[in-house]
Amino acid sequence: MTDRTGLDALRADADAWVRANLPENWPQVTESDPDAARRWYQALAGRGWTVPGWAPEHGGAGLDPAAAAVIRDVLASHDADLPVHHFVPLTLIGPAIIAWGTDEQRRRYLPGIVNGADMWCQLFSEPGAGSDLASLATRAVPTDSGTWIVDGQKVWSSFANLCQYGMLLARTDPDLPKNAGITCFLVDMRAPGVTGRPLRQMTGSEHFCEVFLERVELPADSMLGPLNGGWRVALSTLTAERSGLSETSSASGVELEPTLELARRTGAWRDDTMRDRLATLIAKERALGLTNQRLRARPDAKGSITKLLLSELSQRISELRFELAGPGAAYWEGDAGSPEAMGLLDSRRLTVAGGTSEIQRNIIAERVLGLDREPDPDRGRPWRELRRG
Repeated sequence: MTDRTGLDALRADADAWVRANLPENWPQVTESDPDAARRWYQALAGRGWTVPGWAPEHGGAGLDPAAAAVIRDVLASHDADLPVHHFVPLTLIGPAIIAWGTDEQRRRYLPGIVNGADMWCQLFSEPGAGSDLASLATRAVPTDSGTWIVDGQKVWSSFANLCQYGMLLARTDPDLPKNAGITCFLVDMRAPGVTGRPLRQMTGSEHFCEVFLERVELPADSMLGPLNGGWRVALSTLTAERSGLSETSSASGVELEPTLELARRTGAWRDDTMRDRLATLIAKERALGLTNQRLRARPDAKGSITKLLLSELSQRISELRFELAGPGAAYWEGDAGSPEAMGLLDSRRLTVAGGTSEIQRNIIAERVLGLDREPDPDRGRPWRELRRG
Protein backbone atom coordinates (compact mmCIF):
# COMPACT_ATOMS: atom_id res chain seq x y z
CA MET A 1 0.00 0.00 0.00
CA THR A 2 2.65 2.48 -1.04
CA ASP A 3 0.61 4.61 -3.51
CA ARG A 4 -0.55 7.99 -2.22
CA THR A 5 -4.24 7.28 -2.81
CA GLY A 6 -4.11 4.09 -0.77
CA LEU A 7 -2.21 5.74 2.05
CA ASP A 8 -4.63 8.67 2.16
CA ALA A 9 -7.57 6.26 2.32
CA LEU A 10 -5.89 4.30 5.11
CA ARG A 11 -5.28 7.52 7.03
CA ALA A 12 -8.91 8.58 6.70
CA ASP A 13 -10.24 5.16 7.74
CA ALA A 14 -7.86 4.91 10.70
CA ASP A 15 -8.68 8.43 11.88
CA ALA A 16 -12.41 7.75 11.67
CA TRP A 17 -12.05 4.51 13.65
CA VAL A 18 -10.00 6.18 16.36
CA ARG A 19 -12.49 9.05 16.68
CA ALA A 20 -15.38 6.59 16.93
CA ASN A 21 -13.78 4.29 19.48
CA LEU A 22 -11.41 6.38 21.62
CA PRO A 23 -12.76 6.65 25.19
CA GLU A 24 -14.21 10.02 26.17
CA ASN A 25 -11.95 12.50 27.95
CA TRP A 26 -8.83 10.85 26.55
CA PRO A 27 -6.02 10.88 27.65
CA GLN A 28 -7.04 12.26 31.08
CA VAL A 29 -9.23 9.19 31.61
CA THR A 30 -6.10 7.00 31.73
CA GLU A 31 -5.41 8.33 35.23
CA SER A 32 -8.96 8.20 36.59
CA ASP A 33 -9.96 4.92 34.92
CA PRO A 34 -7.01 2.58 34.20
CA ASP A 35 -9.44 -0.10 33.01
CA ALA A 36 -10.58 2.17 30.19
CA ALA A 37 -6.97 2.56 29.10
CA ARG A 38 -6.40 -1.19 29.19
CA ARG A 39 -9.53 -1.82 27.10
CA TRP A 40 -8.39 0.75 24.55
CA TYR A 41 -4.92 -0.74 24.22
CA GLN A 42 -6.46 -4.21 23.87
CA ALA A 43 -8.69 -2.87 21.09
CA LEU A 44 -5.64 -1.44 19.33
CA ALA A 45 -3.82 -4.73 19.76
CA GLY A 46 -6.81 -6.57 18.32
CA ARG A 47 -6.35 -4.62 15.09
CA GLY A 48 -2.57 -5.07 15.17
CA TRP A 49 -2.10 -1.33 15.44
CA THR A 50 0.26 -1.21 18.41
CA VAL A 51 2.80 -2.91 16.13
CA PRO A 52 1.38 -2.33 12.63
CA GLY A 53 4.55 -3.44 10.86
CA TRP A 54 4.75 -6.83 12.58
CA ALA A 55 3.43 -9.95 10.88
CA PRO A 56 -0.12 -10.99 11.87
CA GLU A 57 1.11 -14.24 13.44
CA HIS A 58 3.08 -12.11 15.90
CA GLY A 59 0.19 -9.77 16.72
CA GLY A 60 0.76 -7.08 14.09
CA ALA A 61 -1.21 -5.82 11.12
CA GLY A 62 1.31 -6.93 8.50
CA LEU A 63 1.56 -3.48 6.92
CA ASP A 64 4.49 -2.25 4.86
CA PRO A 65 6.66 0.54 6.34
CA ALA A 66 4.76 3.39 4.66
CA ALA A 67 1.36 2.12 5.78
CA ALA A 68 2.62 1.31 9.27
CA ALA A 69 3.94 4.88 9.53
CA VAL A 70 0.45 6.18 8.68
CA ILE A 71 -1.11 4.18 11.53
CA ARG A 72 1.53 5.39 14.00
CA ASP A 73 1.02 8.97 12.85
CA VAL A 74 -2.77 8.80 13.27
CA LEU A 75 -2.47 7.34 16.77
CA ALA A 76 0.14 9.94 17.72
CA SER A 77 -2.14 12.75 16.51
CA HIS A 78 -4.74 11.61 19.06
CA ASP A 79 -2.15 10.75 21.74
CA ALA A 80 -3.76 7.31 21.56
CA ASP A 81 -0.83 4.93 21.14
CA LEU A 82 0.88 3.05 23.93
CA PRO A 83 2.76 5.34 26.38
CA VAL A 84 6.36 6.25 25.61
CA HIS A 85 7.76 3.88 28.23
CA HIS A 86 6.61 0.98 26.03
CA PHE A 87 9.24 1.99 23.46
CA VAL A 88 11.68 -0.63 24.77
CA PRO A 89 9.40 -3.69 24.45
CA LEU A 90 7.73 -2.56 21.21
CA THR A 91 10.79 -1.38 19.32
CA LEU A 92 13.68 -3.33 20.81
CA ILE A 93 12.76 -6.48 22.70
CA GLY A 94 9.72 -7.64 20.74
CA PRO A 95 11.58 -7.68 17.40
CA ALA A 96 14.51 -9.46 19.09
CA ILE A 97 12.18 -12.19 20.36
CA ILE A 98 10.67 -12.52 16.88
CA ALA A 99 14.12 -12.79 15.28
CA TRP A 100 15.93 -14.91 17.87
CA GLY A 101 13.31 -16.54 20.08
CA THR A 102 11.85 -20.02 20.06
CA ASP A 103 8.22 -20.61 19.14
CA GLU A 104 7.43 -21.04 22.83
CA GLN A 105 9.11 -17.74 23.73
CA ARG A 106 7.12 -15.94 21.04
CA ARG A 107 3.85 -17.46 22.28
CA ARG A 108 4.67 -16.60 25.88
CA TYR A 109 6.00 -13.05 25.62
CA LEU A 110 4.71 -11.33 22.47
CA PRO A 111 1.00 -10.99 23.44
CA GLY A 112 1.84 -9.01 26.58
CA ILE A 113 4.13 -6.73 24.58
CA VAL A 114 1.54 -6.15 21.87
CA ASN A 115 -1.35 -5.23 24.20
CA GLY A 116 0.80 -3.25 26.63
CA ALA A 117 0.15 -5.55 29.59
CA ASP A 118 3.85 -6.26 30.18
CA MET A 119 6.66 -3.77 30.65
CA TRP A 120 10.23 -4.71 29.72
CA CYS A 121 13.65 -3.21 30.32
CA GLN A 122 17.12 -3.72 28.90
CA LEU A 123 19.77 -5.06 31.27
CA PHE A 124 22.82 -4.16 29.19
CA SER A 125 25.04 -1.36 30.56
CA GLU A 126 27.10 -1.76 33.71
CA PRO A 127 29.10 0.63 35.92
CA GLY A 128 32.25 -0.51 34.10
CA ALA A 129 30.73 -1.29 30.71
CA GLY A 130 28.83 1.53 29.06
CA SER A 131 30.32 2.73 25.80
CA ASP A 132 32.43 -0.45 25.74
CA LEU A 133 29.43 -2.67 26.38
CA ALA A 134 31.20 -5.86 25.26
CA SER A 135 33.45 -5.68 28.33
CA LEU A 136 30.48 -6.40 30.64
CA ALA A 137 31.23 -8.48 33.73
CA THR A 138 27.85 -9.87 34.86
CA ARG A 139 28.31 -13.66 34.97
CA ALA A 140 25.89 -16.46 34.17
CA VAL A 141 27.16 -19.85 35.33
CA PRO A 142 25.43 -23.11 34.32
CA THR A 143 24.28 -25.60 36.91
CA ASP A 144 24.12 -29.40 36.67
CA SER A 145 20.33 -29.18 36.35
CA GLY A 146 20.52 -26.98 33.24
CA THR A 147 19.62 -23.70 34.90
CA TRP A 148 21.85 -20.61 35.13
CA ILE A 149 22.99 -18.64 38.19
CA VAL A 150 23.48 -14.93 37.49
CA ASP A 151 25.45 -12.41 39.54
CA GLY A 152 26.20 -8.82 38.60
CA GLN A 153 25.00 -5.24 38.41
CA LYS A 154 23.35 -3.27 35.61
CA VAL A 155 22.70 0.45 35.30
CA TRP A 156 20.78 2.99 33.18
CA SER A 157 17.88 0.56 32.75
CA SER A 158 14.76 2.62 32.04
CA PHE A 159 11.84 1.97 34.43
CA ALA A 160 13.41 -1.33 35.56
CA ASN A 161 11.72 -1.04 38.96
CA LEU A 162 8.30 -1.10 37.23
CA CYS A 163 8.98 -3.87 34.69
CA GLN A 164 7.78 -7.46 34.68
CA TYR A 165 10.59 -8.69 32.43
CA GLY A 166 14.09 -7.77 31.34
CA MET A 167 16.45 -8.65 28.49
CA LEU A 168 19.82 -9.47 30.03
CA LEU A 169 23.33 -9.70 28.61
CA ALA A 170 25.64 -11.85 30.72
CA ARG A 171 29.06 -13.39 30.28
CA THR A 172 28.88 -17.16 29.89
CA ASP A 173 32.44 -17.92 28.76
CA PRO A 174 35.23 -15.69 30.16
CA ASP A 175 37.85 -17.57 28.14
CA LEU A 176 36.51 -16.23 24.83
CA PRO A 177 37.15 -12.69 23.51
CA LYS A 178 34.86 -10.11 25.08
CA ASN A 179 32.34 -9.98 22.21
CA ALA A 180 32.21 -13.75 21.81
CA GLY A 181 31.50 -14.99 25.34
CA ILE A 182 28.18 -13.19 25.93
CA THR A 183 24.72 -14.77 26.03
CA CYS A 184 21.30 -13.10 26.06
CA PHE A 185 18.63 -14.15 28.59
CA LEU A 186 14.99 -13.23 29.28
CA VAL A 187 14.57 -12.47 32.98
CA ASP A 188 11.56 -12.31 35.27
CA MET A 189 12.19 -9.06 37.16
CA ARG A 190 10.17 -10.41 40.11
CA ALA A 191 12.47 -13.41 40.56
CA PRO A 192 14.32 -13.78 43.87
CA GLY A 193 17.63 -11.91 43.84
CA VAL A 194 16.57 -9.18 41.37
CA THR A 195 16.55 -5.69 42.90
CA GLY A 196 15.81 -2.50 40.93
CA ARG A 197 16.66 0.88 42.46
CA PRO A 198 15.64 4.17 40.80
CA LEU A 199 18.34 6.76 40.08
CA ARG A 200 17.35 10.39 40.65
CA GLN A 201 18.34 12.67 37.76
CA MET A 202 19.15 16.36 38.01
CA THR A 203 15.54 17.12 37.00
CA GLY A 204 14.32 15.23 40.08
CA SER A 205 12.71 12.49 37.98
CA GLU A 206 13.57 8.80 38.25
CA HIS A 207 13.65 7.52 34.69
CA PHE A 208 16.68 5.22 35.01
CA CYS A 209 17.47 2.45 37.48
CA GLU A 210 20.38 0.38 38.65
CA VAL A 211 19.65 -3.35 38.94
CA PHE A 212 21.40 -5.82 41.22
CA LEU A 213 21.39 -9.53 40.37
CA GLU A 214 22.39 -11.74 43.30
CA ARG A 215 22.32 -15.51 42.79
CA VAL A 216 19.40 -15.21 40.37
CA GLU A 217 18.43 -18.61 38.99
CA LEU A 218 17.25 -18.60 35.38
CA PRO A 219 15.56 -21.60 33.75
CA ALA A 220 17.20 -23.33 30.80
CA ASP A 221 14.59 -21.97 28.38
CA SER A 222 15.35 -18.34 29.32
CA MET A 223 18.20 -18.12 26.80
CA LEU A 224 17.42 -15.88 23.79
CA GLY A 225 19.47 -16.85 20.76
CA PRO A 226 22.50 -19.15 20.78
CA LEU A 227 24.91 -19.78 23.63
CA ASN A 228 27.72 -17.20 23.47
CA GLY A 229 25.88 -15.49 20.62
CA GLY A 230 24.38 -12.69 22.70
CA TRP A 231 26.45 -9.97 21.07
CA ARG A 232 24.65 -10.51 17.74
CA VAL A 233 21.30 -10.31 19.56
CA ALA A 234 22.44 -7.10 21.28
CA LEU A 235 23.54 -5.50 18.01
CA SER A 236 20.12 -6.10 16.47
CA THR A 237 18.39 -4.33 19.37
CA LEU A 238 20.88 -1.46 19.52
CA THR A 239 20.45 -0.80 15.80
CA ALA A 240 16.66 -0.75 16.22
CA GLU A 241 16.99 1.54 19.25
CA ARG A 242 19.01 4.14 17.38
CA SER A 243 16.62 4.14 14.44
CA GLY A 244 13.55 4.28 16.70
CA LEU A 245 14.91 7.12 18.80
CA SER A 246 15.39 9.28 15.74
CA GLU A 247 12.13 9.17 13.79
CA THR A 248 11.13 12.66 15.01
CA SER A 249 12.32 14.92 17.77
CA SER A 250 9.27 13.89 19.81
CA ALA A 251 10.67 10.33 19.83
CA SER A 252 13.49 11.74 21.93
CA GLY A 253 10.99 13.46 24.21
CA VAL A 254 11.43 16.99 22.75
CA GLU A 255 8.67 18.21 20.47
CA LEU A 256 9.35 21.11 18.14
CA GLU A 257 5.83 22.54 18.01
CA PRO A 258 5.86 24.10 21.55
CA THR A 259 9.01 26.03 20.61
CA LEU A 260 7.39 27.27 17.40
CA GLU A 261 4.27 28.30 19.31
CA LEU A 262 6.38 30.14 21.89
CA ALA A 263 8.12 32.06 19.09
CA ARG A 264 4.72 33.06 17.68
CA ARG A 265 3.32 34.04 21.08
CA THR A 266 6.29 36.17 22.08
CA GLY A 267 6.67 37.73 18.65
CA ALA A 268 10.25 36.48 18.42
CA TRP A 269 9.51 35.00 14.99
CA ARG A 270 9.47 38.54 13.55
CA ASP A 271 13.25 38.69 13.91
CA ASP A 272 14.98 37.58 10.70
CA THR A 273 17.73 35.70 12.51
CA MET A 274 15.24 33.89 14.78
CA ARG A 275 13.11 32.88 11.78
CA ASP A 276 16.19 31.41 10.15
CA ARG A 277 17.01 29.40 13.29
CA LEU A 278 13.45 28.13 13.54
CA ALA A 279 13.35 27.22 9.84
CA THR A 280 16.58 25.28 10.23
CA LEU A 281 15.09 23.22 13.05
CA ILE A 282 11.94 22.51 11.02
CA ALA A 283 13.90 21.47 7.95
CA LYS A 284 16.21 19.19 9.92
CA GLU A 285 13.35 17.48 11.74
CA ARG A 286 11.35 16.86 8.56
CA ALA A 287 14.39 15.59 6.67
CA LEU A 288 15.46 13.26 9.46
CA GLY A 289 11.93 11.93 9.89
CA LEU A 290 11.70 11.04 6.20
CA THR A 291 15.18 9.52 6.21
CA ASN A 292 14.33 7.35 9.16
CA GLN A 293 11.11 6.15 7.54
CA ARG A 294 13.26 4.78 4.71
CA LEU A 295 15.57 3.10 7.22
CA ARG A 296 12.74 1.42 9.15
CA ALA A 297 12.31 -1.19 6.45
CA ARG A 298 15.89 -2.43 6.95
CA PRO A 299 17.47 -1.02 10.13
CA ASP A 300 21.25 -0.98 9.94
CA ALA A 301 24.23 1.09 11.02
CA LYS A 302 22.85 4.11 9.15
CA GLY A 303 20.47 4.52 12.08
CA SER A 304 23.44 5.95 13.97
CA ILE A 305 23.42 8.91 11.57
CA THR A 306 19.85 9.87 12.36
CA LYS A 307 20.25 9.07 16.07
CA LEU A 308 23.30 11.31 16.32
CA LEU A 309 21.71 14.24 14.48
CA LEU A 310 18.32 13.89 16.15
CA SER A 311 19.67 13.78 19.71
CA GLU A 312 21.68 16.92 19.05
CA LEU A 313 18.72 18.54 17.26
CA SER A 314 16.55 17.87 20.31
CA GLN A 315 19.07 19.63 22.51
CA ARG A 316 19.07 22.63 20.16
CA ILE A 317 15.25 22.74 20.38
CA SER A 318 15.40 22.74 24.18
CA GLU A 319 18.06 25.43 24.24
CA LEU A 320 16.13 27.69 21.87
CA ARG A 321 12.89 27.23 23.82
CA PHE A 322 14.71 28.22 27.02
CA GLU A 323 16.09 31.29 25.26
CA LEU A 324 12.69 32.29 23.87
CA ALA A 325 11.06 32.05 27.29
CA GLY A 326 13.27 34.84 28.60
CA PRO A 327 14.74 35.42 32.06
CA GLY A 328 11.69 33.96 33.79
CA ALA A 329 12.60 30.51 32.49
CA ALA A 330 15.57 30.46 34.87
CA TYR A 331 13.39 31.05 37.95
CA TRP A 332 13.31 28.06 40.27
CA GLU A 333 10.87 27.55 43.11
CA GLY A 334 10.55 24.44 45.24
CA ASP A 335 11.46 21.10 43.68
CA ALA A 336 10.89 22.01 40.06
CA GLY A 337 11.83 24.79 37.67
CA SER A 338 9.96 26.14 34.69
CA PRO A 339 9.00 23.72 31.89
CA GLU A 340 11.70 25.31 29.77
CA ALA A 341 14.36 24.81 32.44
CA MET A 342 13.30 21.23 33.12
CA GLY A 343 13.32 20.48 29.41
CA LEU A 344 16.78 21.97 29.01
CA LEU A 345 18.17 19.87 31.86
CA ASP A 346 16.45 16.68 30.71
CA SER A 347 17.73 17.06 27.14
CA ARG A 348 21.32 16.54 28.31
CA ARG A 349 20.69 12.78 28.51
CA LEU A 350 19.76 12.48 24.84
CA THR A 351 23.34 12.44 23.56
CA VAL A 352 24.14 9.67 26.07
CA ALA A 353 21.08 7.37 26.04
CA GLY A 354 21.09 4.77 23.27
CA GLY A 355 24.84 5.22 22.76
CA THR A 356 26.86 8.40 23.17
CA SER A 357 27.44 10.76 20.27
CA GLU A 358 31.08 9.71 20.27
CA ILE A 359 30.09 6.06 19.84
CA GLN A 360 27.67 6.99 17.04
CA ARG A 361 30.47 8.79 15.19
CA ASN A 362 32.70 5.71 15.49
CA ILE A 363 29.92 3.49 14.12
CA ILE A 364 29.31 5.85 11.21
CA ALA A 365 33.02 6.00 10.41
CA GLU A 366 33.63 2.27 10.56
CA ARG A 367 30.34 0.62 9.49
CA VAL A 368 28.85 3.22 7.14
CA LEU A 369 31.87 5.00 5.61
CA GLY A 370 34.17 1.96 5.76
CA LEU A 371 37.05 3.75 7.46
CA ASP A 372 39.68 1.87 9.44
CA ARG A 373 38.52 0.58 12.82
CA GLU A 374 39.68 2.31 15.94
CA PRO A 375 42.76 0.49 17.33
CA ASP A 376 41.93 -1.94 20.12
CA PRO A 377 44.93 -3.67 21.71
CA ASP A 378 42.58 -6.12 23.47
CA ARG A 379 40.86 -7.39 20.31
CA GLY A 380 40.97 -11.17 20.20
CA ARG A 381 42.26 -11.62 23.76
CA PRO A 382 40.23 -13.73 26.21
CA TRP A 383 38.00 -11.55 28.41
CA ARG A 384 39.54 -13.10 31.52
CA GLU A 385 42.91 -11.53 30.64
CA LEU A 386 41.62 -7.98 30.12
CA ARG A 387 42.37 -5.22 32.56
CA ARG A 388 39.17 -3.79 34.02
CA GLY A 389 38.56 -0.85 36.28
